[in-house]
Amino acid sequence: MSKYRGPRLRIVRRLGELSSFTQKVPKRYTNPGQHGANRNKPTQFGYRLAEKQKLRFYYGISEKQAVRYVKSAQREKGSTGQILIRSLEIRLDNIIYRLGWSPTLSSARQMINHGHILVNQKRVTAPSFSCRQGQTITIRNCIGVRKLVEITFQDRSPTLPSHLSLNIKNISAVVNRQADRREIPLDLNELLVIEFYSNRL
Repeated sequence: MSKYRGPRLRIVRRLGELSSFTQKVPKRYTNPGQHGANRNKPTQFGYRLAEKQKLRFYYGISEKQAVRYVKSAQREKGSTGQILIRSLEIRLDNIIYRLGWSPTLSSARQMINHGHILVNQKRVTAPSFSCRQGQTITIRNCIGVRKLVEITFQDRSPTLPSHLSLNIKNISAVVNRQADRREIPLDLNELLVIEFYSNRL
């Protein structure tokens, strides 16, 4: 995917808090740019665009990936918005972040790309890997990585969603079921995201 390499605090100031995107806290909360504090009220299109961008940056996906996830959600029965969030929550990089093994999603993707994550004892190097019910996620037997994960977990002390089970002693986790949108700490209106793409797909 195309990786955003610009200032992350600019994105936070524009879209609001994105805990998985960066750990930095902005000193100002006005929109970025010279005239950010004086900008007019956004239009309905602007609201939908902001929610779509928030989804992209929170989950670290490209526009092409977002379109693919929305199309896949539209083909299934049920609430398209909730199906979209469930499919993103079951990505391996997001599960690593939810477990508290990494401080941000980008660091979770780095762990996966470097081959430190095992799914059912098999190395997986694709951050977009979709985990299924009953699969076990563990850390490769590397003292340095395991120690880093333990320190990160203690610093974050995350609230674990019920679709994941964690064994702190062995540093392993099990996917119990699909994610529940009500347990996802994401300030996002996914219906606006679906509306944004409704006239473009």
